[in-house]
Amino acid sequence: MAELREVQITEEKPLLPGQTPEVAKEAELAARILLDQGQTHSVETPYGSVSFTVYGTPKPKRPAILTYHDVGLNYKSCFQPLFQFADMQEIIQNFVRVHVDAPGMEEGAPVFPLGYQYPSLDQLADMIPCILQYLNFSTIIGIGVGAGAYVLSRYALTHPDTVEGLVLINIDPNAKGWMDWAAHKLTGLTSSISEMILGHLFSQEELSGNSELIQKYRNIIAHAPNLDNIELYWNSYNNRRDLNFVRGGDTTLKCPVMLVVGDQAPHEDAVVECNSKLDPTQTSFLKMADSGGQPQLTQPGKLTEAFKYFLQGMGYMASSCMTRLSRSRTASLTSAASIDGNRSRSRTLSQSSESGTLSSGPPGHTMEVSC
Repeated sequence: MAELREVQITEEKPLLPGQTPEVAKEAELAARILLDQGQTHSVETPYGSVSFTVYGTPKPKRPAILTYHDVGLNYKSCFQPLFQFADMQEIIQNFVRVHVDAPGMEEGAPVFPLGYQYPSLDQLADMIPCILQYLNFSTIIGIGVGAGAYVLSRYALTHPDTVEGLVLINIDPNAKGWMDWAAHKLTGLTSSISEMILGHLFSQEELSGNSELIQKYRNIIAHAPNLDNIELYWNSYNNRRDLNFVRGGDTTLKCPVMLVVGDQAPHEDAVVECNSKLDPTQTSFLKMADSGGQPQLTQPGKLTEAFKYFLQGMGYMASSCMTRLSRSRTASLTSAASIDGNRSRSRTLSQSSESGTLSSGPPGHTMEVSC
């Protein structure tokens, strides 16, 4: 009998029939994200490291939802009420999402050493390609608040092919003028950093009312262990450059945009001005009543429904029903004013009684929602 020999066989992972290396790489990435769901990652960029948290798995031919928070907050304190809202679950089941924390804003972040040069908002925008490269994501739908809205807008200006849509809450695209700078300096003489940031986040009516929400966020900011880091982010925001949006010009956002602001919010005038500078065929303006300075915290239901409608306009989630807005209120749509100041026309979105969905309106409009 021939002598038997022990042969060690190393099994390689074969590609499935018809599977290309690119598809195999995407499948491997999806498996990795699934295992790391809700875990924070960190990547090095030319301007320092940046942390982000990934939820869900990539969907074929769908962008990632990428969020960027405002000053004084991190991704949890800025977006958790919105993404944990019941009606939002339909959306997050259809998209992978990436929550970015500005440097030094993540939970447990160490305080930067004295003299540390914090990135400018432009440099924060330049960190985003490193995140997308790490995750192998090609396109995003961005959701930003305040400083985060500015960062995503700056990114969209320099990388328009990678941004499919933007939801910009409380955006101020303008650099601070001399009067603003002087007022900021005078306020700094009599107010603490935490109180100035609260005045940036919430309206004076909200702060005077001192609701449970205000008490919660006042406590979060005033007792933040990384308050020195927050001040650096705050300074970068106040030293931002003008985005120089020009309606009909080369400097504008090329993707669909939904501008959001609360009625009587601190940044209402700035968002209205921003709306006047963007392409009216690509821009929707949502002014939310009874929402204060942070609509994603105070009115997550309204914002979720508007976001669903925005996604439908982009060709996603066509079968989703607009239950909340269509049942409880009507949306008054007014087309954006043209450059020559022609009188705007108004349309009203009505609910289809049979389908239960809102009918599609014109691409550029103003939508004021009240309840």
